[in-house]
Amino acid sequence: MDKVVAAAADAVADIGDGASLAVGGFGLCGIPSVLIDALHEAGVSGLKTVSNNCGVDGWGLGVLLRAGKIARTTGSYVGENKEFERQFLAGELEVELVPQGTLAERLRAGGAGIPAFYTPAGVGTQIADGGLPLRYDGKGGVALASEPKETRAFDGVDYVLERAIVTDFALVHAWKGDRHGNLVYKESAANFNPLCAAAGKVTIAEVEELVEPGELDPAEIHTPGIFVQRVVHAPDVVKRIEKRTVSA
Repeated sequence: MDKVVAAAADAVADIGDGASLAVGGFGLCGIPSVLIDALHEAGVSGLKTVSNNCGVDGWGLGVLLRAGKIARTTGSYVGENKEFERQFLAGELEVELVPQGTLAERLRAGGAGIPAFYTPAGVGTQIADGGLPLRYDGKGGVALASEPKETRAFDGVDYVLERAIVTDFALVHAWKGDRHGNLVYKESAANFNPLCAAAGKVTIAEVEELVEPGELDPAEIHTPGIFVQRVVHAPDVVKRIEKRTVSA
């Protein structure tokens, strides 16, 4: 039952080339930066990431992106990252853009064992109709575009069918965790972390505070340990502010 792994490098050691990853965080809030750095040091490539965004230049998933380790990413927001823009337009990176609520529900559905669901989000757009650029050819043309999705009317309203997301691994960041893998997230740092934790076949959590089983109030646990396979204690994680709006 003790799921604690001594080092982040050991926790990610079996993530190989081409693996798919659900990665928690929103902007730079609640990102598993210690696990991301360990994965970068491991030297794997061809990764397929699912995350709200792909970090910023030189931080978070931006570290893997800059090193050319990400082949495909699924997300909702692609701003604040010049290298992301360069790779996408140059045809080096495949990108699937998903409405934010749809992305959250696709991850939640994957964790709940629901294969697909209907949603009104994206009906009448390239999300449903197809033709959304997934990869450019580096010359201004589209090398690969999205396919049309099934649509269906319920009570006179059109909906588009969206597939659930299940990934090989999930990397998440939690405020507290115990040795059984039960996790507690702090305020807005929860964001996509609980969803990603449930969607990964193997979920690895970095936790700021490691406590013993029984110390967490069961009513306050956000992710039950049944969803988590490995825990890494990361007490000194660096937290960056993406956009400072007040002076220091």
